[in-house]
Amino acid sequence: MLIRYKKSFEKIAMGLLSFMPNEKDLKKLQQTMKQYESEEDWQLFLWKEGEDIIGLVGVTSSDQTMEIQHISVNPSHRHQGIGKTMIKALAELYPGKTLTSTDETEAFLNKCDVNNQNKEKGSE
Repeated sequence: MLIRYKKSFEKIAMGLLSFMPNEKDLKKLQQTMKQYESEEDWQLFLWKEGEDIIGLVGVTSSDQTMEIQHISVNPSHRHQGIGKTMIKALAELYPGKTLTSTDETEAFLNKCDVNNQNKEKGSE
């Protein structure tokens, strides 16, 4: 289940974000968390299964698009489709928006092929 980030989830969110290649440095990680907490167009979502938070997806949002800034899954839960499920849930939550990627998230978003799925649903 996709849930919005709350301050009480800060430690788990930072842990998941630290798996991103560009977020290894603590100062950079703290800056990123501050952006998600303070900037209105930066939104962080966590993926919860049962009682455990095992993934996150962070986006910047505009009128027409949501750019995937970060996507991370706990290593012990990888290769189970959780990342794709998070992207699909995000697309369903914001059906009018096109999902785009950064250079860092592009390869993963292309694997998800979510924008083509949305177009197909809209043309039915």
